[in-house]
Amino acid sequence: MDIESLNTFLTLAETKSFTKTANQLFVAQSTVTNRINELEKELKLSLFSRTNRSVKLTLEGERFRVYAQKVIDLTENTLADITAEHRFENHIRIGSADSIYEGHLAPEIKKYRDKHPENSLKITIGLSNHLLEQLQEDMLDAAFVYIPLKKSSFISELYKQDKLVLVTDINNKKYRRGITQQQLIEENYLMCNFALQDVGQYIRKLFPRFHQFELEIDDCMKIVPYLIGKNNYTFLPKDMADTYIKDKKLREIPLLDFETPVINSYIIYKDSMKDIILQMIQSH
Repeated sequence: MDIESLNTFLTLAETKSFTKTANQLFVAQSTVTNRINELEKELKLSLFSRTNRSVKLTLEGERFRVYAQKVIDLTENTLADITAEHRFENHIRIGSADSIYEGHLAPEIKKYRDKHPENSLKITIGLSNHLLEQLQEDMLDAAFVYIPLKKSSFISELYKQDKLVLVTDINNKKYRRGITQQQLIEENYLMCNFALQDVGQYIRKLFPRFHQFELEIDDCMKIVPYLIGKNNYTFLPKDMADTYIKDKKLREIPLLDFETPVINSYIIYKDSMKDIILQMIQSH
């Protein structure tokens, strides 16, 4: 089992086509077929079910896909670390939820880079739960997330506290003086699960049980385009919303008879990275 075979397997799982896989990898279609056949022979498993019209993963193939992706990611990260050792004093792998990066972390990283050009940075943007998995699999050195991690081998600290604000398009004239909870229920509210746990559950409880939202998305950075130019509403972290409010794309709506909880974000890192990480977030 080699990296080429694993890459071929993952590409075929993505494209579901031997022809597209061959074109994407710049090899003959017979090469793709041979690599998959050899891989299945070595594993003694059928990874794909094939018909004249389609190729799809078997149950065993789905399970193997998770393993193959981890091997590829670990290999690439290891090679990057080895290469970086010859050019940089430290190679730092940071993961961050999108809204934390945009609202807080980006300017801190920029200042850190200006002060420490001797260190290289690899930044991964993703969902909190996925980043925590990568952190525990040694694919990240630190993660800025909305979920604390209680494990003795990691340091988990409060990073930022942010207020949630209700926003809508700047040209939406309704509720200039404020909105009640009942009025909000009757509007087109777009649900963002950026906080995943307590805050997300609080927002859901503002609405009737089994309420169906027009749109749900797991990353609040991706919800902004659905607000601009529309009469839609959502809660955003204030530091993130302020950018769009200052640019006169969104406006904040006062809450009249209810309040929102504070949203906490956390920085989680290995003890061995403590000095570097603290330098990064205190690089003002």
